[in-house]
Amino acid sequence: MRLLVAVVLVASVAGCAVDRAGPARAAERFHAALAGRQTAAACALLARTTAEKLPDPGQSCAQALAELDLGTGGRVTEVSVWGDEAQVRLAGDTVFLHHYGDGWRIRAAGCEPVRDLPYRCEVEG
Repeated sequence: MRLLVAVVLVASVAGCAVDRAGPARAAERFHAALAGRQTAAACALLARTTAEKLPDPGQSCAQALAELDLGTGGRVTEVSVWGDEAQVRLAGDTVFLHHYGDGWRIRAAGCEPVRDLPYRCEVEG
């Protein structure tokens, strides 16, 4: 009986595996696009609300991203996932993401912690 309980417990824990690779890949692709000056590709990785909020009137999302200093990205140092929300810390940036039906999208980037307050982000939606 104990073996059965242990097998059921292991199976239920295995079913709750958290996808850390998806958010990490999305954050890396976003910063790779920025580094390659492919701002339109970087905009395509943003959540719709973030992409819409980013540009000033008469400016495209790509133009707005080109004007910002969003850090260097770099290697992923930590990934935290809470359901459909994630935070990816890279060597040169912190990025917040949301999981939509078509994958992980950037909701905020260029983020820095502010002591006991929430992060201050250059891009957020």
